[in-house]
Amino acid sequence: MALLLEHEFKPLPADKQIETLPFLEAVAHLPPFFDCLGTPIVYSPVKADLTGNIKKIRAVYDSNPAKFKTLQNILEVEKELHGSAWPKTGATLALMWLKRGLKFILVLLQSISDGERDEEHPNLIRVNALKAYEIALKKYHGWMLQKLFMGSVYALPYKSDLLKALEKGKEVKEEESIEKIHQFLTRVTPILDAIYEMYTKMNAELSYKA
Repeated sequence: MALLLEHEFKPLPADKQIETLPFLEAVAHLPPFFDCLGTPIVYSPVKADLTGNIKKIRAVYDSNPAKFKTLQNILEVEKELHGSAWPKTGATLALMWLKRGLKFILVLLQSISDGERDEEHPNLIRVNALKAYEIALKKYHGWMLQKLFMGSVYALPYKSDLLKALEKGKEVKEEESIEKIHQFLTRVTPILDAIYEMYTKMNAELSYKA
C-alpha cells in the first residue's frame, strides 16, 4: 500500500506522549488519500482542510520546537496562553479537525479491511464511506454539508479502483492490499485513539457544526 506505508508512524509510547514532529511528518503524506476517492467537489475541501491544519500545527511547533515537543505540550501551553478562547483557537483547534479527518480515513479503511460490504454490490464502497462519515464527521457538519456528502457516495470509485489508487497504479492482489491496510491501521489507530483520549481528558473537544 504505497500511499499509506511509505512514511511510517512512530509506535505509540507507553506514556502516550506523541512527539509532534514525527507525527506531522508522517501525517503530511495522507491528504492525497482523498484524491483516491474522486468527487473533487466534496473531497478536495476535506483534503485542503487536512493539509491546512497540518500546516497550522507545524507553524506552532516551528515557533518553539522544545516547548511544543509533544502534542500534549501544545494543548497544555495553548490552554494557558489563550485562556477563555481555548480550545477554539490555535493548533488545538487545528489538531481537533485533523483528528476527525484521520478518523474518517481510518474508519473507512477498517470497514474495508473487515470485509463490510453491500452483498448485492460487493465492489462498491458506499457502505464503508457512509459508516466512516457517520462516525467521524457527520455530527460536526451542517445540513448542506451532510447533504453534499451523502450524495457523493454514488460517485465513489469501485473498491478495486480505490485499492489500485492506493498502490499508486500498481496491480496488486486484493488480499495483499488488505493486509497492507491492516498494517497501516495497526500502526495509526493507537495514535489516533490517544489523541482523542487526550482531548477528552483535557475537555478540549468541541461539538459545533462547520
